[in-house]
Amino acid sequence: MALLEISDLSVRFHTDDGPVHAVDRVSFALEEREVLAVVGESGCGKSVTAMSIMRLVAPPGRVAAGEIRFKGRDLAKLSEREMREVRGDDIAMVFQEPMTSLNPVFRIGDQVAEAIRIHRKVSKKEARKRAGEMLELVAIPDPIKRLDDYPHQLSGGMRQRVMIAMALSCDPELLIADEPTTALDVTIQAQIMELLASLQQRLGLAILLITHDLGVVAEFCERVIVMYTGRIVEESPVRDLFANPAHPYTRGLLKSLPSVSTQQSARLPTIKGMVPPITNLPPGCKFNPRCPDVMEICLGKEPARMIVGPGHDARCYLHGEQADPERG
Repeated sequence: MALLEISDLSVRFHTDDGPVHAVDRVSFALEEREVLAVVGESGCGKSVTAMSIMRLVAPPGRVAAGEIRFKGRDLAKLSEREMREVRGDDIAMVFQEPMTSLNPVFRIGDQVAEAIRIHRKVSKKEARKRAGEMLELVAIPDPIKRLDDYPHQLSGGMRQRVMIAMALSCDPELLIADEPTTALDVTIQAQIMELLASLQQRLGLAILLITHDLGVVAEFCERVIVMYTGRIVEESPVRDLFANPAHPYTRGLLKSLPSVSTQQSARLPTIKGMVPPITNLPPGCKFNPRCPDVMEICLGKEPARMIVGPGHDARCYLHGEQADPERG
């Protein structure tokens, strides 16, 4: 049994233009100790998928259909009290911008210790000691002194380390990292990703990494899911995806990456057109208005996920009628 199994997950938002599916029939699994990336442009449904796992989708959004099974339990069916016990203890999350997640008027030590006391029935003294150990684990210099600092006294990179320390303080089995380096400069981004990779090895974590950075995916992840307009359009081992991208959208993303051989004056290729608004998606394959390989069949019925190779599938008619019946 996989650690996390998501089956036919749909998340619906009620808008003035009617109901829209931000996530539409998404299915995937994450094994113990695995690092899985979910990539795609802004608005493709990556973060909504992550928030759905944590049961943190705010109204007017709601999980409309599907199962979210963690170690066999369907999180979608748990009461709010049961779900609060899962959050932080079994599954933890690191968000994009730590300054919005940390309370500016409380000291760092108090915030990390509170996360520990919620799930571990320990004294304030023991929780503070554990908080210091967690800051040391995430390589914050002089961790005991930093317990008495306020968030504004730390750099962006240090605040993100605090968020990682807080997320890991109760030994979760799954860490969801939602664009954890977006607000940081490039050198700090690399340090945070190296920290996550070392903690994953050391603690035996499974990590679900939400990102738009394919360079990070190539270096740190084992498998990758590509999303477009709320759907999975490709799933593959990372090595196979870079060597043999099967969906035209994935190929477009990879071609737009700069490389060492790119001449300074050369323009990077781009994917033509714009992502269609979620309230007005085209019939058939949702990528067809932008696709260089579009065929007549693409304009009719939306393709299922077609098997391309071992552990590799793509939602594209270029790969024939060999659809995976389990993946819709």
